[in-house]
Amino acid sequence: MKYMLLIHQGDTPTPRDPEAWGRLSEDEQKAVYADYQALNQTPGVTAGLGLDAPEMATTVRVEDGKTLTTDGPFVAVKEALGGYLVFEAGDLDAAIELASRIPAARLGGGIEIRPIKQG
Repeated sequence: MKYMLLIHQGDTPTPRDPEAWGRLSEDEQKAVYADYQALNQTPGVTAGLGLDAPEMATTVRVEDGKTLTTDGPFVAVKEALGGYLVFEAGDLDAAIELASRIPAARLGGGIEIRPIKQG
């Protein structure tokens, strides 16, 4: 079964926010980088890409046949999607174990796991 793990950054300090990132010790910062590197090397993991800040988003809707675009975020920052990865695993328990190793899960964010529909 393939699972998509959606990384909701929450209050997670990231290098994108130098002030918040600076509150982590150098060892903690190195551990975050090392943990993500280890995740990406885990068998069954297909690394995703990090996403830009919600403020950079464009939302597209079609109303009455017209394409409408709106700039900016439409979720609270705590709900913002910061990245993702795909994990092929035998069961949900394996996906949960992997999700618990994602630094964002322990640093104020959350990981949403969704099975990927086949065919």
